Amino acid sequence: MFLENAKKSGCIEVICGSMFSGKTEELIRRLRRAQFAKQKIATFKPTIDKRYSDLDVVSHDSHSISCTPIKSPSRMLQIEPDVEVVGIDEAQFFDDSIIEVCQELANRGVRVIIAGLDTDYLGKPFGPMPGLMAIAEDVQKVHAICVRCGSLANHSHRLSASKKLVVLGEKDTYEPLCRECYLKALEEDNA
Repeated sequence: MFLENAKKSGCIEVICGSMFSGKTEELIRRLRRAQFAKQKIATFKPTIDKRYSDLDVVSHDSHSISCTPIKSPSRMLQIEPDVEVVGIDEAQFFDDSIIEVCQELANRGVRVIIAGLDTDYLGKPFGPMPGLMAIAEDVQKVHAICVRCGSLANHSHRLSASKKLVVLGEKDTYEPLCRECYLKALEEDNA
């Protein structure tokens, strides 16, 4: 009886880190646990992300969950009233309006789980991620393993010469590096 009358409490959880650190894998794991608990979920990603699938969020190790690709974060506000958990992948590609959208969803009692790169290939804060991390109740930073020395990696080093901020790619385009190896790689890139 008590649970039927309990007020839903929303929250914002952010999973961040470099490329190949397991952000999407962790997002999918949390969403699957919510499904197992019979909670209704809605999952979104930006339309720009077509690397593995147009209609699924897919991790580098090929785990997937269906999603709705969207151009604007405001689309998330149109979820059905019984949705209890919203998952968002590749949040760094959305504009800053995602911050207010996530606040609105959490204020409605929705658990919002966000995954995204916290820094770009230059090592600078990426898009709305710093703002999302600031408003989140929980932030988990995950790490890859540096492909050069085996230390914890927190940088996404771009292997191509492109200077565009957004370049979608995989292991042929990026490598995870620790701080020391990342600084060495930048020196090599600029030599």
